[in-house]
Parts: sequence; C-alpha cells; structure tokens
Amino acid sequence: MKVLIIWRLLTVGGVNAGWRNRSIYFKQHGIQTEFLYTTDHGGLHIMQDVAPVYLTKDEKTIIKIIKKNNYDAIIVCDTGSAFKWIQKANYQGPVIVEARTPELIKLKPHLKKFRGIQPISIIVPSDYQKRLVSILTDSIPINVIYNGVDTSFFRPLKNIEVDNENSPTLPDNKKIIGWIGRLDKRKNWPMLIEIAKLIKSERDDIEIWLIGGAQSVQREEFKAKWEEEQLTDIIKWFPVIPYQQMPHIYAKIRQSGGCTLATTKSESFGNTFIESMACGVPVVASNIMPISEIVKHGKTGCLFRGHNVQDAVSKIYKLLDHPSTQLRMSKSSIIHIQENFAIQKVANTYSQLLKNIGEKDNRNTGEVSSS
Repeated sequence: MKVLIIWRLLTVGGVNAGWRNRSIYFKQHGIQTEFLYTTDHGGLHIMQDVAPVYLTKDEKTIIKIIKKNNYDAIIVCDTGSAFKWIQKANYQGPVIVEARTPELIKLKPHLKKFRGIQPISIIVPSDYQKRLVSILTDSIPINVIYNGVDTSFFRPLKNIEVDNENSPTLPDNKKIIGWIGRLDKRKNWPMLIEIAKLIKSERDDIEIWLIGGAQSVQREEFKAKWEEEQLTDIIKWFPVIPYQQMPHIYAKIRQSGGCTLATTKSESFGNTFIESMACGVPVVASNIMPISEIVKHGKTGCLFRGHNVQDAVSKIYKLLDHPSTQLRMSKSSIIHIQENFAIQKVANTYSQLLKNIGEKDNRNTGEVSSS
C-alpha cells in the first residue's frame, strides 16, 4: 500500500515527529509513505532518512506527483489548498483529513471547502481536538488516534550511552529544566521569561535549556527580551539541536534530576510530552486539555493552574527539590508511555484503518487485493 501525506509545513515540530514514527512502523507492515510539503522550516533532516520527501509549491509539479504515483490513499494535514490539487489531478482514491491546528480560527480554512472531494474520515490526535473539529463538521466520521513514540529510540539511556561530546553539557550542581519548541505566541515563551525571572530571584541551582526556535517567527523578539531581562545566565538557548540528538538531551535532564516545562497556551496533542516521559523525564505543564489527557498529574509530572507563574514555579520546585518524587515520576512516566503511547500500539490502529480503506476501495473498483 502506498500513501501520500500532504502538509504545507516541513517543521521540526510534533506533527512531523509523529509522522516519522508512523512511517517507520508502517514500512514494517507493508505501507509505504511519501510526504509532500510546500515550505521548509528546517525539518527535512527529520524525514529524509525514513521516506521520500517532495518539497515544492509549484501546482503543476504537485499535480504530476499525485498523477504518476498511483497512491492507494492520500492524507491531507491542515492544508486546505491540497483539495484543489487532488481535484485537478483527478485522483479517485480515498482521502483522509488530519486536523492538527488547535485554534478554531486557524483550523476553519482547512475544513471549510473540500472542492468536491469527499473525505472518508477526519483523524485527530486527542479527545480535545475531536471536540474542536466537531464544531466545524458533523458529516464526516472523526477518529481519535494518539501520536505514538518510538520507544526503542526515545528511551532512558544508560550513562555510558549518553553523548557528552556535543552541546549542551551538564553544568555542575544544577538541576535542568528543558523547554522545547518554537518561539511563538502559542508556545508562550513570555511565560518562560517570567518563570526564569522568578527562579533566578530565589536560587542559583537551576538552569533552563531552551531547545529550538532557530526559524521561529518571534526569534528576534525573544532574543531581545532574553538579553534585556539579563537571563542569559539561567536560560541557555540552543536554537538548533538535531532530532537524532534529542534522546541525549532528555538523558542529561534526567541525570540532573530535572524535568521538562511547557508553557503552551493550546495544543492538539504535544509530542514533546510523550518523548520526554518515554525517556524518564517528568513534565510540568498547564492543566489544560489535551495535556491532561497525556500527562498524569502527580504520577508522570505536575500540572499547574492556567498560566499562573507562581504555581508553575511551585510545581517545578516540588519535583526538583524532592529526588524521591522525581525518581518515582520518572519510572511512572516510562511505564505510562510504554503502555499507552508506544508507536506499535497507536500506529497499529492507524495502519488497520488504512488497510480497511484499501480493501474497501479495491472492492468498489473491482480490483483484487494482493495481500
């Protein structure tokens, strides 16, 4: 079976991380994935070693790709213009829609017009996202399939396995907080600034590692504030960390007795949460959906009220100042991910959906399945 995934943004974010994991799993089960992106935001290194990647904005080229490759299914992820390309290519196979944008106003254009195409299903990564999508459509079945993580890759590394040659390196006698993601409004970096200011005013045994943001829209705005508030000593910024290095980053945070922190205002899922917990690093984040679907308060991390800086810092201290609590949550996190978010569990649901669609499509066209 051959499937094309169309998404406009080739980022280092959770959507592509999730699809990387699925693609590897699918390949082992007879499903070949190919990816079509229109804009590169530094994510090519995530995908290029696992599946063919097309990167183009040219409509004629896109239509030619769809026509010549005889895809058994096409999956459109938050790319409203893709339906025009599919229509012009006269593609007659099944189309699935993935709805990932967690903001209603930004999601609406991608679910507004299907240009005569009839999607057979909408896939969402959380119950929260299902409720959001159901506001915009009630005529297409909505299926919740969580993102999965490759637990053979994201796992608690032994000390001898950790790459200590590459940056960042662990400082002496400091607990590490990892903040991972883009520098934009939704990820809410201004709250990180306020948290860092409060921690710096109270103690000097904590260091924050900001991972990512090299091509973010608010990169310069963050840099100016980071320097203006004199936080370069407590927040260490690493704009570019290769995806393949992330298990080592999490391992160093775990070694320090630290945690990861999310200040995000909204998410449709949150891949960094499951990656962090898979590596044995508890998560501190806001008590909002779908984060509360993924992080279990008091078991695999701590959830703070809304976007309350004081409460967030209190929850961070609760973890970092009690090694037995941190260790208990670390162990619980690993088990939680293995039982609920391991790629072989969640991707099996998706692959079965695709195979069922393929078999149904073959019956409708009178073709005989080779499986």
